[in-house]
Amino acid sequence: MTVSPRSIGSKDDMINVALFVRMDAEPGKEEDAAAFLRSAVPLVNNEPETIAWFALQIGSSTFPIFDAFPDEHGRQAHLAGKFAAALMHQAADLFTGQPVIEQADVLALKLPG
Repeated sequence: MTVSPRSIGSKDDMINVALFVRMDAEPGKEEDAAAFLRSAVPLVNNEPETIAWFALQIGSSTFPIFDAFPDEHGRQAHLAGKFAAALMHQAADLFTGQPVIEQADVLALKLPG
């Protein structure tokens, strides 16, 4: 018998797909990159289908973002939204190259509550 880590009908069912975005700050722009990502919270909060959004910093210059959505429609809405537009607008100034955006399926998760 196979036991699923997700309960049918639970809030865990709300998250099925994700994005993992990796960016490296231009030398000397690390603080600006961090400030930009912190300032993005209101934009992401206005995206009802973005269930979870994490802007992270690894070391001094690597800035990954992880976000999760109920379905492909939510993921595409995020990619077409105001935060994505702001990121692409700022990317050339703050980050080396374009952000590397990877799409992922959520296999298992743990949420509070």
